[in-house]
Amino acid sequence: MNGPAGGSWTPNDNDLRAILDLLHNSQSSDNEVHRQVQQRLQELNNYPDFHNYLAIILSSSLDTLRSESETTRSLAGLILKNNIRQYFLPMNPQVMMQRLHFIKAEVIKAVSDPSQLIRATGSIVVTTLASKVGLQYWPELFPCLHQMLDTGRDECIDGAFSTFVKLCEDCQDQLDTEEMEGVLNNLIETFLRYCGFQNAKIRSQSVNCINHFIHSRSGIVSKHIDDFLRALFKLAEDDSPDVRRYVCRGLVMIQEFHFEKLQPSMNDLVRYMLKQTQDEDEKVALEACEFWMALAEQQECVQVLGPFLNHLIPVLINGMRYSETDVLALRGDEDDENVPDSDQDIRPRHHRARMHGAGDGESDDEDEDPMADWNIRKCSAAALDQLSNVFKDDILPHVLPKLEEVLYQNDWVYRESGILVLGAISDGCSIGMAEHLPQVVPYLIQRLADKKALVRSITCWTLSRYSSWIVQQSMVSHDTYLKPLINELLQRIVDHNKRVQEAACSAFATLEEEACGELVPYLTYILDTLVFAFSKYQKKNLLILYDAIGTLADSVGGHLNKQEYVDKLMPSLFNKWHGLSDDDRDLFPLLECLSSVATAMGPGFQPYSEAVFQRCVKLVEQTLLQDRLFQENSDHEPPNKDFAIVALDLLSGLAEGMGNILEPLVAQSNLLNLMGSCMMDPLPEVRQSAFALLGDLTKACFKLVQPCVNQLLPILARNLNPDYISVCNNACWAIGEVAIVHGEGMQQHIQVILPPLIDISRRVTTPKTLLENTGITLGRLGLYCHKEVAPYLGQFIRTWCTSLRNIRDNEEKDSAFRGMCLMIRDNAAAAVHELIYFIDAIVSWINPKDDLKQMFSQILNEFRTQVGEAQWTNFRNQFPQPLSEKLAAQYNM
Repeated sequence: MNGPAGGSWTPNDNDLRAILDLLHNSQSSDNEVHRQVQQRLQELNNYPDFHNYLAIILSSSLDTLRSESETTRSLAGLILKNNIRQYFLPMNPQVMMQRLHFIKAEVIKAVSDPSQLIRATGSIVVTTLASKVGLQYWPELFPCLHQMLDTGRDECIDGAFSTFVKLCEDCQDQLDTEEMEGVLNNLIETFLRYCGFQNAKIRSQSVNCINHFIHSRSGIVSKHIDDFLRALFKLAEDDSPDVRRYVCRGLVMIQEFHFEKLQPSMNDLVRYMLKQTQDEDEKVALEACEFWMALAEQQECVQVLGPFLNHLIPVLINGMRYSETDVLALRGDEDDENVPDSDQDIRPRHHRARMHGAGDGESDDEDEDPMADWNIRKCSAAALDQLSNVFKDDILPHVLPKLEEVLYQNDWVYRESGILVLGAISDGCSIGMAEHLPQVVPYLIQRLADKKALVRSITCWTLSRYSSWIVQQSMVSHDTYLKPLINELLQRIVDHNKRVQEAACSAFATLEEEACGELVPYLTYILDTLVFAFSKYQKKNLLILYDAIGTLADSVGGHLNKQEYVDKLMPSLFNKWHGLSDDDRDLFPLLECLSSVATAMGPGFQPYSEAVFQRCVKLVEQTLLQDRLFQENSDHEPPNKDFAIVALDLLSGLAEGMGNILEPLVAQSNLLNLMGSCMMDPLPEVRQSAFALLGDLTKACFKLVQPCVNQLLPILARNLNPDYISVCNNACWAIGEVAIVHGEGMQQHIQVILPPLIDISRRVTTPKTLLENTGITLGRLGLYCHKEVAPYLGQFIRTWCTSLRNIRDNEEKDSAFRGMCLMIRDNAAAAVHELIYFIDAIVSWINPKDDLKQMFSQILNEFRTQVGEAQWTNFRNQFPQPLSEKLAAQYNM
């Protein structure tokens, strides 16, 4: 290609014709022609002039291009847009301005083209270019767009606003800066003027553009907020659904960020939003429905919305019904279990690395949503859920009559929506609903056999929301609720409809978490059903089945370690195991499942342990090798480190479940070296899993770990950084496990480990679980290093006591309190000022071991003797009554 790309650039006719030929041929249906064109277009990306040719074809500036079709011109623009994204690397601003001068001048012409397609393409290219190079290097862009508005021509105004909308979306952060305040101010004033434009599309776009900046950090929108509100109120009854849609969005956002501006008009606004929530246009209704969710976040919600609940609740419940279009799109009644899943059906999955220590096993997963895509049904349900958490049981008088009306309708659509309502209010109205559940739960269990698959699936979800109540009732008898629920849910797990299978499997996993040991009598039936599901499930539901099996193992624990159960479950899991290659991402959920199963089965997993161990070591080894090759040469494929993470976690599960039975396998492998490398990996999740493995191997086979402990402890200390909570948590837990068995060997590391632990314990933002693990580790360090740690006791004893008083009695708590007692003996002066906190902590024990209780009693009596009886009595009189009563009952003081 001839000629430099710059301000004086002119196209070469031959090159222009060659590129046009390529663009024409790219529209060919011949695959071979198409492949050759793509290859040539790829080669042309190495020539800067190529982008100039694409720009001039898009704008059709030359006479010779006037006859080119819109399709060819638009294609040139889209190729240019993609190339800007992929190949325009950061460069010296002066060079960039010279190179892009011609392109900017041409693509802006396309924005005002008579063709709607070319205007749309031009807007996309302009926005992509502005996003890539920065608005500061295109100062003439906005004046150019304003000049288009000044022409008064329809195509110019349309093209300019199409570009404004995209710029406000894609360059919002650039515009919302101090440097761009003047530009943004001019834009807001322009948008406000055009809110009253005769063309509805321009009105809606004007409102849409301003909406992007309502949350602005600068004061520009605040300066105009009153004018914007007046504009919104004028447009509130606009004939155009698009205008009303953006009006509703604007009002919702103003409520979130400038609530005080709406307070004087709130009653009228609530009435307006009630009307719009029922609009025939679902986009309008959806934007209006968001208002109730936003209002639920405001402190004034009860005061504002209370008088309107009798109008709002029926509207929300009506919005929770499936529309005819929904039913057709979902094809919900098909027996589709034999239909393979498409790739679009399966959401990308990322492994979540293993967490250890106090609070491990807790999940912050939200309940599975009954619909995947956000729509008026889902928004109405979410709004009712949030409002029930605000109003609590006070909302029930408005819900229950409507609920009674829809639950027993012959029309299944109404029935299904009623069941969704029951699920939506389950959390916020848990107390008030308790008296109704003896009738509601049997009704729901019956509905699990409903003829309509969509009713069966939503019933699974709703019952999962009441599983805690159902399990509580099972303490009296299983026969009334728990046993019938288990029977029906297991039948739904092998339903002929994939949607029902998914909902039932997810619901059963929730029930498992609540029921735990209550499920043991049903293990044979449960395992038979879950194993049978392997033969029925397609790819998507198979992932959920793995989760249900893993959750079952976590919930029943060692009860799974029976040969009968091992023989039922493991062949099916290993059949899947052998069917997956080492680079198949479907390994992630399977290995997660096996990690829980191995931990629960313990010695029962031994026949499978060697194959699992060796494959996991291989996965870690391959990932580290691939990473090293990538670091040396970026042309290599970067590794997916999830393979290493999930393998490390399964190795942790093996170590936790099998204990010292695993020792020969570890001894014959290079696992410890691989683990050491993973402990220094730049990816936090890899380090997190490596630290968990170190802790579990320390418990299982410390004699193998011991030779490298002095090299590993400084790495753990460097990762005691609460900015990475999960990594820090596992590092802290691993130090505590090492401290128990390494004993006095920890003394040489105290000065490195102790300062970050104390810092974590003193931070007000430290999460509860991390505080508990830090406390346990500090206590364990006191077991063998109490003389080294005791001088610092005053810096952490209060938070130590308040954190550990809340954890259940277990071996970790036992060892931590023993270490604390030894530190107090060495530095009683530091403890005396915080004695009330220590007493509160020791009476939190339900059943301490006799020798530990004797240690507590001895410390209390020593303090009592030291201060004297009169001062002790005065001190005890300051205690809250429950604390005094516990102290007297447990220690006769």
